Amino acid sequence: MAQLPNLPRELRSTQVLVRFCLRIIILVIFAAFGSIGFGRSLAALLGMSIILSAVIGTMRREPPFDAALNHWDETVAYAALFTLVSGFNQAAVV
Repeated sequence: MAQLPNLPRELRSTQVLVRFCLRIIILVIFAAFGSIGFGRSLAALLGMSIILSAVIGTMRREPPFDAALNHWDETVAYAALFTLVSGFNQAAVV
């Protein structure tokens, strides 16, 4: 039986950045069609993305402070964007 070559377990940082950007684009598109408003929809989707990235990082046993970017770095980026969007949502209400 032929063996498959050992694929690297870690994605290169550029692949992680591309994956993150594509996910953000998808989240923005879905938030644009949200019935509760763009800001609140985007905040909700970012909150779910935080949880999803943390779960995937845990399941794949990725180290949080690795040299290469991974799901934990995406979790921090989603959390930062969530905080930013939530701040804008609160400022718009006042």
